Amino acid sequence: MSENCGCTGDETRAAHDPTYRRALWTVVLLNVGFGLFELAGGFLSGSQALKADSLDFLGDGSITFVGLLALGWAAITRARVALTQGLFLAALGVGVIGMALWRALTAVPPDADVMGGIGIAALVVNTSAALALARFRKGGDAQARAIWLFSRNDALANIAVIVAAGLVYWLDSAWPDLIVAGAVAILFLRSAWEIIRDARGELAEVRVTGNRS
Repeated sequence: MSENCGCTGDETRAAHDPTYRRALWTVVLLNVGFGLFELAGGFLSGSQALKADSLDFLGDGSITFVGLLALGWAAITRARVALTQGLFLAALGVGVIGMALWRALTAVPPDADVMGGIGIAALVVNTSAALALARFRKGGDAQARAIWLFSRNDALANIAVIVAAGLVYWLDSAWPDLIVAGAVAILFLRSAWEIIRDARGELAEVRVTGNRS
């Protein structure tokens, strides 16, 4: 089971590899710094998708920081942290859907130029973060996989935001922005399930191993 879900890996490298630690610090700084910038841009442009994405940036940055601290912890503790990450992502996805539904009642087209420009910048930031972590996603434990999934999904969401900005400009409608916000939330929920599944599998394996030892 653990081989299929990608939950297990070289725990010694995860705990002591300075390259991995630097990659995590890079992701923390990119996510928190740009998250604040994008949040301001979301209010400036009136884009629900940008606001949702900015909250995800800030959430990813804080959770990755916890992941950085967790590198020196026991395997079972790291799996529990990854499980918490998955639950957080699920809650974020539900929250984004709720905000999109609320905004649908008073839909006003956002500023497509600002929305598209920030979307492109966000894509660059998230692609950089995903590339920094890509080399660790297959050999790492659930913690490494969870952090990489955050960055990968963010990059995909940014592409959707850019497309939505073009549609908002073309149609002069808020619906592309709201639809993308909902689609991003569904992507979050899917990844949340993957993270929770992997972390639960790793927890089960650690407990079985502990009982046998």
